[in-house]
Amino acid sequence: MECSSSSNVLSGKKKRQNEAPSAQEDVKRRKTEEEGDEDLRRRPCGSAKVSVRLDRLRQPITVAQLMELLHFAALGKSRGIKQPSWCRLHHQKKVSRINVAIVDGVTQSLFYNHYLSMEHLRSSYATRISFTSSSDDVDDVASDIFSLEVPKVDFLCLSAAEEALHDALKYHPVITAFGTQRRGLTAYLLSQQQMIKNHYPVKGLPGFEDFLCTGSDVRVTDDSPLYGLDCEMCQTMKGNELARVSLVDGDGNCLLDELVKPQNHVIDYLTRFSGITAAMLRPVTTTLRDVQAKIRTLLPDDAVLVGHSLNNDLKALKLIHPHVIDTALLYRKEHGQKFKLKVLAQAVLKRQIQTEDQRGHNPTEDAVAALDLAQYFIRTGPLQVVELHLEELWGWSLEESPDCTPEPTPSYRFADILQSLSRPVAFLGKRAFVDLDLSHQRWYRSDKEMLSSFRNQTSHLFLSVLRFSSLSDHMKRSYAHRYHQQQLHHNVSAVFRDMCTVFSGPFPVHFSKREVKRLFSCCGPVHKVQMRNTGVRIHAKVEFQMLEGAMLALEVLNGFSVSGQTIKVQRPVKESMLDLDLNLDALMSDRVNTNQLYVSRLSKDVAEGLSISATVNGRLLGGKPSGFHPGRQTNGSLQTAKVNGKHLHPGTIAPDLSEESLREAFSPFGSIKSVTLPGMHARHARIEFESSDGKHAALSSSDHLLKTGYLTWPSMTPPHLHSWVGMATSRKMQDAEEDAADEQRPDSFTYGGIQRNQEASLLNKLDRRLSRVFNSLPDGTLSVVLLLRHNSRGFDHPGLCFLEVKDGF
Repeated sequence: MECSSSSNVLSGKKKRQNEAPSAQEDVKRRKTEEEGDEDLRRRPCGSAKVSVRLDRLRQPITVAQLMELLHFAALGKSRGIKQPSWCRLHHQKKVSRINVAIVDGVTQSLFYNHYLSMEHLRSSYATRISFTSSSDDVDDVASDIFSLEVPKVDFLCLSAAEEALHDALKYHPVITAFGTQRRGLTAYLLSQQQMIKNHYPVKGLPGFEDFLCTGSDVRVTDDSPLYGLDCEMCQTMKGNELARVSLVDGDGNCLLDELVKPQNHVIDYLTRFSGITAAMLRPVTTTLRDVQAKIRTLLPDDAVLVGHSLNNDLKALKLIHPHVIDTALLYRKEHGQKFKLKVLAQAVLKRQIQTEDQRGHNPTEDAVAALDLAQYFIRTGPLQVVELHLEELWGWSLEESPDCTPEPTPSYRFADILQSLSRPVAFLGKRAFVDLDLSHQRWYRSDKEMLSSFRNQTSHLFLSVLRFSSLSDHMKRSYAHRYHQQQLHHNVSAVFRDMCTVFSGPFPVHFSKREVKRLFSCCGPVHKVQMRNTGVRIHAKVEFQMLEGAMLALEVLNGFSVSGQTIKVQRPVKESMLDLDLNLDALMSDRVNTNQLYVSRLSKDVAEGLSISATVNGRLLGGKPSGFHPGRQTNGSLQTAKVNGKHLHPGTIAPDLSEESLREAFSPFGSIKSVTLPGMHARHARIEFESSDGKHAALSSSDHLLKTGYLTWPSMTPPHLHSWVGMATSRKMQDAEEDAADEQRPDSFTYGGIQRNQEASLLNKLDRRLSRVFNSLPDGTLSVVLLLRHNSRGFDHPGLCFLEVKDGF
């Protein structure tokens, strides 16, 4: 049975006064009637995810910054690690593993040159950011992942005062596991990885398909209620089966104490331990399904179950519960040994249970004992628990510590810390010189062999670094490889500029470059305008900084009238544009753009509707006449213009774009996560909604937004890509290329016998292999894919980093 999680979204947004068109109200009403936020529907409550501010996405990250994320993902705040400086990892405790795939020979340029072929990478990862490193050597990057040191805070959470602790305490198994600080109950919950290691029933693992999930999948806090649980079993022909179950609340009150009829024939009642006899079970009709239903009804959504070796009880009940505290693992011994509940109750609680005069165990008594032990541990703190019971339980004395003398200089290397916490690490791939013990390196002759091996061992590795090198090996066989990356990068940059370029005209002879730029700026920031005089008519080549600007220009200004002369706006006709429709569709559906909206401010030239009414797609659009200058009287009269069937009254322009004004205008459509403006007096912005519903609602109300001076378009440019083009190609080089850009740019080429179609095939195969790696990862794994930078002839080609926490939905 599937766990259920509530993901209803409360709309409670303040309605703007005097701006409540019925169409917009209908959109909002439909939105609130839907099941809820798209991202929450896709992810269970409290699942881990990475988020990066839009403005930060435009800056590349380094290996050191990536390691901030990996350190926090693995160790978290409970071990003194801070959130990364450049991103946020939400619900870090839900991260179960880390997998890093390093792809050799593929740069950011190559990815975008074969964008349509890389379906997995562009659709499975919600975060994409440029990546740079001091070296383009795979061995160096892999070494940094394993060897960069965790910040010099004690990863065992020891404060400065606690550094003076006697070695017998500092390296005690309880202190090693939980530190010395007194913390809330959430610090002692078993993680999914710990549950698997200690043989707990976990949803999705083989062998537990017929187990009932309690449905408790909400976030647990330090105020969540504790419930003690204990079961007694009998031995049947099919193994141990439930015979009695007890459940107590946080105050020790018994909520359930039921005898249960085993499903199969009993061969041993285990009376010595269970206290169960044949006579006791003979009249019982209660079944396992009955007690499952009762327990599920009694437990609230955020309940935390407490027990001693609770995994055995949950298996007997055939229940899956994600939030548990196991007292056998709280009061832990060396080398994985465990105390008996009877011993702990006597030493810690000074309570006698399971005495010889009793006939078997009393599950209610045992449940209360386990509950009291957990509450005592949480209330007292691990350090004081150890100090008070050091000799009685563990047989240690402060004068004579056991053989656990620490190394004089402990290692803070990431790999060493993980291994000290019993979290396995491994490097898999082509033979390499990685700064990691050879016993943790696994070398393979091919990517195919490595992938096959990794998929059989993925559940056993906490940190795995995979090197994919087959594509690089193919490319290096070519004598032209050293020139390929630079030529490829120039080609990709040129194609991207072509996508952002429109040709417009004809214009009147007196229409200047400045006026063209002012006219087209209503759609987005214009990078460059070039006037083209054919001797008969004047046209202009307009290059936008953003792809969305070109799309809006085609939509809004095609058919615009300038001094009675209608202009056309169209794309350049080149081979690079043959697959434009496919690329645009892919960019619009790209996961990094799912919830994002591009907004531009209407300029006065268009919005005031002075003197001219131009027809756009059969509708009227107002604009200033050509050659307009402030203070100059023009022919014609003031008119009301019409765009998309809506009136634009003279003087209707959008206010200066600011985060406050944009939130006021767009928050009625959905919860806004962030607003990104490129600077002061910005003419365009990028709005990120909490869900795609908000974006679609705003696009559906574009007519209403147009009345207030806003043009909208679905975001199409990946957030990092705009800055990448500017970073990768210098302005001087870019302008020189553009001035000579009328000549045909090669869209394909041959190098070393490998044709472009063969290159696309190799990349598609690589993408499929990365997809198989991702699909084999357990839920909760932080997946990282690195495309490394490449330096050729002194020219740096940036890499790319993909980030996603797999959630199985």
